[in-house]
Amino acid sequence: MPNLALFDFDGTITDTDMFSPFLTFAARKKRKIIGNIVILPFYLLYKAGELPTHIMRPIASFVAFSYRNQHELERYGVQYAKRVIPDCVMERAKEQLEWHKANGDVIVVVSASLDLYLKPWCKANGFQLLCSELSMNNNQCSGRYINGDCSRNRKAVRVTQAFKLADFDRIYAYGDTQEDRELLNLADEAYLNWSKL
Repeated sequence: MPNLALFDFDGTITDTDMFSPFLTFAARKKRKIIGNIVILPFYLLYKAGELPTHIMRPIASFVAFSYRNQHELERYGVQYAKRVIPDCVMERAKEQLEWHKANGDVIVVVSASLDLYLKPWCKANGFQLLCSELSMNNNQCSGRYINGDCSRNRKAVRVTQAFKLADFDRIYAYGDTQEDRELLNLADEAYLNWSKL
């Protein structure tokens, strides 16, 4: 039986948050101006520690992407995956991903980041993906998430829904924040900020 390797993305595979820069990368000028005004009160609450990240992300996504054309957003996602993400992948993460690949392990990125850019990046690298997904209807983005923000306990739920954990010899998990704790708890061997727990 193979092993299962579960990787958080932002701050674990990459050296920085990839969600916030994508909002700017994919936003039109008018949407940026209006969006900054609309989101300011939420952002201030977030910065004051009154609004948790798992609530802030869906609000920001709605402001940035509601009523945008699906194909346009997907093109931005592909460009971001090709042009921006590769420069942000940490060497330590590259080595660990390659080690799991060489072992023939099933590699799954489990992230609160968006499918728009994670899907093309994971496809190009041969990884499976569980992440926050934006709802699309009639070629238009609703700005809402299909299954909620893929963080905290939702990460573990998504993994156990997608995989029968007993089918794997060993489970590895990698994360960098408390939002990854439930994911790390699934593992036989867990790493927080590349330190073994």
